[in-house]
Amino acid sequence: MRSPVMQEAFVVKPVSHLDSYRRHTRAEAPPVPDLGDPWEARLVRPDGPDLHLVHRWNQAPHVAAFWRRAWTVQQWERRLGEHLAGDDVRPLLVGWHGRPVIYAELYRAARDALAQCYPARPHDLGLNLAVGELALTDRGLVRSLLPRLTDALFEADPHCTRVVVEPDVRDVRAIRSFEAGGFVAADEIMLSGKLALLMVCKR
Repeated sequence: MRSPVMQEAFVVKPVSHLDSYRRHTRAEAPPVPDLGDPWEARLVRPDGPDLHLVHRWNQAPHVAAFWRRAWTVQQWERRLGEHLAGDDVRPLLVGWHGRPVIYAELYRAARDALAQCYPARPHDLGLNLAVGELALTDRGLVRSLLPRLTDALFEADPHCTRVVVEPDVRDVRAIRSFEAGGFVAADEIMLSGKLALLMVCKR
């Protein structure tokens, strides 16, 4: 049963020919957002320092506890290469004052398993964020970044009307940061390996 918030966030309307067309429209790859100083976002390179940084961050206990991606370097190299070769997911390094501080994955929610849990539109963007260094957590980085990031995504993709996130329900730190950054809880959903809280930021 959907929560009242879920009903408000995702109102089911009668299907029109236009709605039917939109469900079958395929959006292009997620955009790399232009964040402006002191932030910057760029694609992760699937080798060299970027690869080893992403690998190290995902080995960190505070990240691995909820992301469950403490994979080998070879696994990360393969995953990043697949993402960059396709158009569903864009792996990003987000920098603050010239220093990489956040690993992010920006994806088309309609082409993800998440689409089985809510009525995803073709241009909906999904977002995963991880602050790699434990010393940089609880310093307001994510809640400071999010309004600028969502604004940049809406500007880069005029057809996008929603950005969604799905933190683990136990990840209170992440949920509070998303709330402070403009996201609203919609419903609890079951994804592979976790009970998640679906949260939405509308245009």
